[in-house]
Amino acid sequence: MRFDTLDEWLAWQETLHPSAIDLGLERIRPVLERLALERPSTIVTVGGTNGKGSSVAMLDAILCAAGYRVGAYTSPHLLRYNERVCVGGVAVDDATLCAAFERVDQARQNTSLTYFEFGTLAAFSIFSAAHLDVVILEVGMGGRLDAVNLWDADVALVTTIGIDHTAWLGDTREDIAFEKAGIFRAGRPAVCGDAEPPHTLLQHADATGAPLYRFGRDFGFATEGTAWSWWSVTQRRYALPHPALRGPFQLQNAAGVLMVLELLVQRFPVGQGDIRQGLSAVQLAGRFQVLPGMPLRILDVAHNPHGAQVLAHSLRGQINQGQTCAVMSMLADKDIDGVITAMRDVIDVWHIAGLNVPRGVSGEYLAERLRAAGIVSVHIHANVTAAYQQAVVSAQSLDRVVVFGSFYTVAEVLGAAV
Repeated sequence: MRFDTLDEWLAWQETLHPSAIDLGLERIRPVLERLALERPSTIVTVGGTNGKGSSVAMLDAILCAAGYRVGAYTSPHLLRYNERVCVGGVAVDDATLCAAFERVDQARQNTSLTYFEFGTLAAFSIFSAAHLDVVILEVGMGGRLDAVNLWDADVALVTTIGIDHTAWLGDTREDIAFEKAGIFRAGRPAVCGDAEPPHTLLQHADATGAPLYRFGRDFGFATEGTAWSWWSVTQRRYALPHPALRGPFQLQNAAGVLMVLELLVQRFPVGQGDIRQGLSAVQLAGRFQVLPGMPLRILDVAHNPHGAQVLAHSLRGQINQGQTCAVMSMLADKDIDGVITAMRDVIDVWHIAGLNVPRGVSGEYLAERLRAAGIVSVHIHANVTAAYQQAVVSAQSLDRVVVFGSFYTVAEVLGAAV
């Protein structure tokens, strides 16, 4: 198959497989073998419920600041598919993606691939040809059966473990932790940034033979006024700048990132100046992102209870003299009630809408769940853009508008705001 534009390739990929999500490696492993790619010399795989994207962005920024050639694969994207595949901190162009898609299509023969699997194999192909020092792979869902797990990690990082994607990963932290620990490899270090990891993750690391470095035991951080310090059993780093990514939870993400870098120090030494430069320069849309201008507008892709709790904590930490207006829309397979519970005490007015995407719920359904939680200040709009525009128009000078609930929600608002 051959298409002339990236949009045509992507539209076709969405129709190629009968289901959007089909976890498992046996069907796609032969396709990777037929691609006959040269595996990058060093791979860092990042999994977790929340904090994956931030951790990948910080790793990428620090390693690039140190002068290394880095590839990063993330998902989902917000505005352009190209965001998913970056080389040297820059998203690859359409022509590079289209050429990689064609290579994957030829190698798959009669194998049906999901949209994510197709894109993952294309990213592998791009990274293989680019002769990179380090490749950073973000797990799409879970870990054990996720397509990025086709390539063995030299260092694996699991950020936090919460309840999400229960239809595929299980409905307990123990079940989900087992899936996420599936990126661990025998004899290769694994880092866990969760302060209270479930026993299944610890047991899997032990059974696999992966040396496990745990937050709070083997590494951690301490705040020091406007700076912070990081420690491990063998190293200390002082007077570090706070990451440019906003939110207090980013220090815990950064601590895991520095532990990964410490484990790579023999291959890729990183200096204090590189860390300072990377933390100060890192950018990632949709993570407590503040748009310029007034009223204060905050965009966050929080879409599960843990992410919403972190967002609520960050909002409480701000000085705010006016009301907080929410713009929210969500997917049906998310814990909508859990997100509402986490956010209800920090939101004064709710502007809600349906998402016109597969699995999107209607504004009316969201209103039902809000009212069931005892919330009465609810306004339903035709779409997310309309909800956002009304929230901004209605806001007073001291109010703030917070957009959350899904990557799709934030992407639609970013599209309307640019």
